Amino acid sequence: MQFDTLLFGQRESVAYVTLNRPDRLNALNDALIHDLHAAADAIDGDAGIRAVVLNAAGRGFCAGADLIGGNLSDDTQRSRGDQIRTHLRDHFNPMVSAWYRLRVPVVVAVNGVAAGAGASLALVGDIVLAARSATFLQLFAPKLGLMPDLGSTFFLPRLVGTARAKGLALLGDALSAADAAHWGLIWDCVEDGELLGRAEAIARRFAAGPTQAYRHIKEVFNVEPPRTLDEQLSLEAEHQGVLADTQDFAEGVAAFRNKRAPKFAGE
Repeated sequence: MQFDTLLFGQRESVAYVTLNRPDRLNALNDALIHDLHAAADAIDGDAGIRAVVLNAAGRGFCAGADLIGGNLSDDTQRSRGDQIRTHLRDHFNPMVSAWYRLRVPVVVAVNGVAAGAGASLALVGDIVLAARSATFLQLFAPKLGLMPDLGSTFFLPRLVGTARAKGLALLGDALSAADAAHWGLIWDCVEDGELLGRAEAIARRFAAGPTQAYRHIKEVFNVEPPRTLDEQLSLEAEHQGVLADTQDFAEGVAAFRNKRAPKFAGE
């Protein structure tokens, strides 16, 4: 199976999906979103696949949404907020849901930076490993005047508690792989050179294990009160659409593109 923005392979009963936009730190553009969704559909449709490894090429896992490569159009008939709200609901969110609900266990291997939507993508995994040099960042607010999306407001408080989740979202400070493991955000922090080998070993263990039991475990754990992921994704899209119409977001995008610090006015 061939994709434009990712590598897809299979060895024995394990599928390997590698984000492959290293020149853009694997930032999520429309093509990568489409390919990720298609890969999830292919995995779910192949009974011979019993586990998945999701990793990334280059020096970083995923830098978040691609603000330069273009997920925002020049549609003058709709506000930027309406465009982002629609884009989240029609493209980003269905992809996240598809990965979260895969019938087989997903092992994610995080190298380098996992920022914004890239951190959200990493957290769809059932087992998340990170190289010791990896960092997790929630830069939506301090850099763009936005809020976390792609499920981060669902995942973060459930994994690390509300206090730490709010701190990550509000401050945007980098969280090291070691601290991420200590906090319970991920399964384990491993030495850089051992990352992919550890991920493969766990995936092979899953592939040799009780697939039906794993599927039911995932389904039960994934239904958590008070909101389901889909409800939270919808809520995120609504609020993100409002924020994307603010002057602060326009300033954040301009600052990002010009590689300077943003000057937010609170408008």
